[in-house]
Amino acid sequence: MAVMLPEGEDLNEWVAVNTVDFFNQINMLYGTITDFCTEESCPVIYEYHWADGTNIKKPIKCSAPKYIDYLMTWVQDQLDDETLFPSKIGVPFPKNFMSVAKTILKRLFRVYAHIYHQHFDPVIQLQEEAHLNTSFKHFIFFVQEFNLIDRRELAPLQELIEKLTSKDR
Repeated sequence: MAVMLPEGEDLNEWVAVNTVDFFNQINMLYGTITDFCTEESCPVIYEYHWADGTNIKKPIKCSAPKYIDYLMTWVQDQLDDETLFPSKIGVPFPKNFMSVAKTILKRLFRVYAHIYHQHFDPVIQLQEEAHLNTSFKHFIFFVQEFNLIDRRELAPLQELIEKLTSKDR
């Protein structure tokens, strides 16, 4: 399976590389439907409230596009932080790396959930369904392989997850 840790590979490095890849994929996928995701069409994003612990300490209720903008900006800031995601060979990952990666992946899942729940018709119109499903399936296999997202967090798409993964297990 393409998500398994390659022999001799460092787990943190493997999670980091895949986290960056998933961020880029979901950023691209969401970017194709931003015209459909507006303050008017998506006034809230489920029960999620945004807080990054730095700029916004107390969780705030916001529209889906605002939440996703906060989320993607926050993730990009984490990925650009050399102390969290070192790009130089031999520089160790911080002790809290796995915790940060889990938070990033949990939040990226919420973007997939929003696209599937609110914008699947435009995805079909744009003929992106196969790409979205393939990206999400890879994401789910990866987070399940390394237990990176709590099962309760996956509940909004549990039926789809079971459908996409049942024939491959």
